[in-house]
Formats: sequence, structure tokens, C-alpha cells
Amino acid sequence: MSKREHINEKGHFLFGGWDTVELAGRFGTPLYVLSEEKIRERCRAVRSTFLNRWENVFAVYAGKAFLPLAMCKIVQSEGLGLDLVSGGELYTALAAGFPPENTFFHGNGKTKEELRFALSSGVGRIVVDGMSELETLEEEAAAAGKQPAILFRVTPGVDAHTHKYILTGHTGSKFGFPLAGDSLKEAVRRACASERLRLKGFHFHIGSQIFENTSHVMAVEIMTQTMAGFKRELGFVTEELNMGGGYGVEFAPDGETPRIDSFTDAMMRALEEKCRTAGIPRPRVIIEPGRWIVSEAGITLYTVQAMKTIDGIVTYASVDGGMTDNPRPSLYGAKYWAVAAGKMDQEATATVTVAGRCCESGDILIENLKTPPLERGDPLAVLNTGAYTFSMASNYNRLPRPAVVLVSEGKADVIVARQSYEDLLRGEVLPDHLR
Repeated sequence: MSKREHINEKGHFLFGGWDTVELAGRFGTPLYVLSEEKIRERCRAVRSTFLNRWENVFAVYAGKAFLPLAMCKIVQSEGLGLDLVSGGELYTALAAGFPPENTFFHGNGKTKEELRFALSSGVGRIVVDGMSELETLEEEAAAAGKQPAILFRVTPGVDAHTHKYILTGHTGSKFGFPLAGDSLKEAVRRACASERLRLKGFHFHIGSQIFENTSHVMAVEIMTQTMAGFKRELGFVTEELNMGGGYGVEFAPDGETPRIDSFTDAMMRALEEKCRTAGIPRPRVIIEPGRWIVSEAGITLYTVQAMKTIDGIVTYASVDGGMTDNPRPSLYGAKYWAVAAGKMDQEATATVTVAGRCCESGDILIENLKTPPLERGDPLAVLNTGAYTFSMASNYNRLPRPAVVLVSEGKADVIVARQSYEDLLRGEVLPDHLR
């Protein structure tokens, strides 16, 4: 981050063209702030380096990263589809007026109700995760008189270099059909024979936060061999291959997020070459960027509530949020960086550990942060929090979820209202005998 580009004459941190100290004062903290311009820049990078560069391709935004109604509308206006993993995400997309034919419905444990919802909504593709789900979907499609287009999710046996909790493409993953054994071949045979299902092809996703393309290219080569085998043995020609996402985003201040075409170009070249060698047509290709689009487009603003120094050990800066609005440091050991939003013109002479307010020893947002000396009331901006913060937030300790503000030139709009204490009780019922 170039400091000169993100500081105003008051010494305040600027984000999306806005003074973050003023945003904190106007909307309160904790506060998620998303830059519409930055989101659109990433969507347009996907278009220019992938959609416009290669024929017969499509891109869908992975909604699980961040999916309020406003995000659905931005994605739609930029010409991307949506990757959805639950009935709730599908409901949100439909409520925003998103065209269902441009949605892909994923998930490894879809309920019958969700499958019925997907069928009645006319989603573009249902990504089938296993044989049991295939059987259920066939039954539900028959009952509904539908003939959905489907993909099979496959675990290609690639062990990418990332945290084990976000590693999904290895043999033994809870996701998809393994290539080892005969389950995938049996599923292809059954789908091809079904009058209720239209098998279009396959999907793979090897994990998240991956910074080099070797594992992605290896997965493409493995899947091409698999597609060639099914054409040879079963006569099935793959029309579509969804190559997932997982493109890494750099969280360190001196790091650099890789361009998306550093992955997609290598994957597409490998796919075209291997298909040509195998004598099979190159299928339509879909990618699913999520974090890569929205992560760096967001920050979270906090207010320091207390300073505590334990001599010779640590100085804590306790803030008014924590693992309820960003569970990733506690869950994955994710590393973040923050700035003292009102003291950007001061030297970073202090070292603090940013502590969350939850009653958990593990509620630590950032360790050993270099910052100007902090005091109660100082606003703190944690960067790169656009993905998997709002979407993973909870009400642990009965803490209300923060508001979400979308900033653009001349506009700062609340797109998700801050929860109230009354909201925390919504849906609760006190039995008569306890009144």
C-alpha cells in the first residue's frame, strides 16, 4: 500500500476515497467498509484477462465470500454469474433479481428442500457432490417434472499448498467424487442413462489461498485424462469443465496478490494442448473467483476500547469487535494488517497485539502490530477484510453484527444495517410455563 495515496491532509487513512475516521464517526464501529470501485475493478480484470481472451468461457463469483443484495447487483451488472452453496444464498440472489440461469448451485450436503428450491428456481447448473445426492436429485427432478443440467464435482487428488481447513482437492476430501475407485464412472453411466438429468461435465476446486499455478495446472491435466477416458469407455463427451477458484490474495503489506491470468492462462493452455493430444473437444470452461474479487475491496473499522501493558511481555489494544465479525484469525490462524486510521502521519514506534472483545483467549485479531502509540478512542482499520468476515460473522457472546457500508465516489451507503439488541431476540419464544 502506498502511504501517500491513502492519507489526507489531516493524517487520516483514506479508503475508497473516503476519510475512514469520518466513516467511523458517522456509522459507528465495528464497521465493514466495501469499495464499489475496487470490486468492479476486479470483476473487470476477470473480463479483460479471461472472458475476453478465451472463447467459450464463463466466470461466476463465489458468493460465500460476501453476498448481500448489493453485491449480487454489482456482480450482475459486471456480467458475471453466481456460485451459490445454500438455499439462503440462492434466496438472496433471487431476491436481488439475479438471473437464475447464470447461477451454479454447489454444496456437499444439500437438503431435499434445497434441491427442490434449486429445481423450482431454474438454476443454471446443479453441481452434484456424490452418489447419494445424485439419487435424491433424480427422484426430486422426476417429482417436479424437471430436467436439470448437472456437473459432477470431482476431487482430482491434488494436494495444494494451503491450510488444511481450506484444502479441498485431495483424495479423502469431504467434497465430490474421488477419481480413485469406480464411483465416478458409475455416476456418469447412471446420469447418461437418466431421462431426468442432463450431465454437462465436471467441476473441481483444489483449495483456497493458492499463490502459484502448478497445482491448478496439474488438476487440469488429470481431468483431461479423465474426460478422455469417459469418451473412450462410455462415449460421454464433456461439454463443460468448471475449474473452480482458490486464487490467492496477499494479506501482508509488502506482498502482492497474483494476477488472475497467472492462473487462467496456464490452465487454459494446458487444457487446450491436452484436449488436442487426446483427440477430444475442448469443453466450455467456468472459473469461480470469490476472495480474489472482494477481499482487498474491504476493510473493517474498530475503535480501541482499552490499552493494557503486561510489563516485558505484551501490550494489548482491545477493540470493540473480534472473532464475531472476523473469525479467520482464530479459525485458521489468518494474518491481517492494520493501521491507526487517525494517525497515519505519525511514526510507528509502538508494538501492540490487537485483542478482540469476546470471552475467549484465542480472540486475537493481530499479533505484534507496529503502530503509533494508541489510546482509548483511536479508530483502527484492519485491511483486506472484504471476504469471509461478514459472511462468517456470528452473535457469539450476544454481540450484534456490524453494519456494512458501500462507498463509491460521493456516496457512502449502508447496505446491511447494524443489528440491534432487539434483533438478537428475533425468533426466540418463551414457553408459557417459564413466563
